[in-house]
Amino acid sequence: MMTQYGLHIDQNRCTGCFACVVACKDWHNVPAGPASWINVKVIEKGTYPDLFVAFLPTTCYHCKSPACLDVCPVGAIAKRDEDGIVTVDRELCLGKTDCGQCLEACSYSAPQFGEEEDAKMQKCDLCIDRWAESKKPVCVMSCPMYALDAGPLEDLRKKEQIARETEGFTYSESLGPSVLFKAKRR
Repeated sequence: MMTQYGLHIDQNRCTGCFACVVACKDWHNVPAGPASWINVKVIEKGTYPDLFVAFLPTTCYHCKSPACLDVCPVGAIAKRDEDGIVTVDRELCLGKTDCGQCLEACSYSAPQFGEEEDAKMQKCDLCIDRWAESKKPVCVMSCPMYALDAGPLEDLRKKEQIARETEGFTYSESLGPSVLFKAKRR
């Protein structure tokens, strides 16, 4: 059985500081602009005095059955056998103007495109370069609140209060996103 790597997000700890976003863009040399391999979603509900605010880091969830992989007409998207990480070969990608099917297929808006003309798809690769050096992804290491963790899903499942859904995220049985949560308390 293949080891599947994924993410654990503790929504109680995330303060929306965007350190993960800045560290990721810096580490992967993603220029300023719309492309960001990780984002932080702000969730606000209720009215005063009964308010609810939560933050949710969003990225590629390296699905068990990635919809993006199935729709790519040139095979630019692959799922690694050794760890289940979904990668993209930007040299093969046809670009947003000529294709963009991966973005349409992804329920989690993981495929990202820069501002350049006919931008090629880019997305989180769970820092495969860092795993090769036995280091965790830069988003995990940059989080001052320890809200993020990554690794084999079987290890992440050992954490307390594990959930497959949380505020702002709905689990898809057909895709099987490799993410677990400690859901925000109300």
